[in-house]
Amino acid sequence: MQDTFKHKGLRKRLVDEIRKKGIHDENVLQAIEKIPRHLFMDSSFIAFAYEDKPFPISSGQTISQPYTVAFQTQLLQVKKGEKILEIGTGSGFQSCVLVEMGAKVFSIERQKLLYDKAKQFLPSIGYSSVKLFFGDGYKGLPTFAPFDKIIVTAGAPYIPNDLIIQLKIGGILVIPVGETDAQVMTTISKISEKECKKITYGNFSFVPLLENRVDK
Repeated sequence: MQDTFKHKGLRKRLVDEIRKKGIHDENVLQAIEKIPRHLFMDSSFIAFAYEDKPFPISSGQTISQPYTVAFQTQLLQVKKGEKILEIGTGSGFQSCVLVEMGAKVFSIERQKLLYDKAKQFLPSIGYSSVKLFFGDGYKGLPTFAPFDKIIVTAGAPYIPNDLIIQLKIGGILVIPVGETDAQVMTTISKISEKECKKITYGNFSFVPLLENRVDK
């Protein structure tokens, strides 16, 4: 499938919509405008690719609402060249946003089907720089730590300590926290090895981040 002038026009309209909803980081908006979201979706949902809504992918997961992607990414305060860990690759869309912003992206997916699909798909559309891992997101990637920033793209019942340990001093963790269908978007800023600052930003809805398991 191609990325046509029509698709590009629909993306521009989508970006205008999420800008009106309060997203002000132009680097985030420009990244979203560059990425052909319709290529990430099952064919039955292509017509809805540029609506500001989440849609199902496979394995009971979703491609997040563009506003939610933009909101989380804006909180991350991405700077070019930063090493960023993503927990929950999913469709790979969030990874691509981070790449477009100049980040070095490491992404973990616990569902083998989604991991395999992303490993084939992302290079096919020009995002071969994303380093993909199959594993338990709660444990992070200690071998590659520390990270400048960490983003969690699924709802977690608590903030995993392993992720805080793997965050650089001065770094930011963005994570939706909660055990119900709605989670509270939260940032953890690591001030020192013993001190963190926590800020909350209201309710969002994510699929759950399942603990201590990996689907094979």
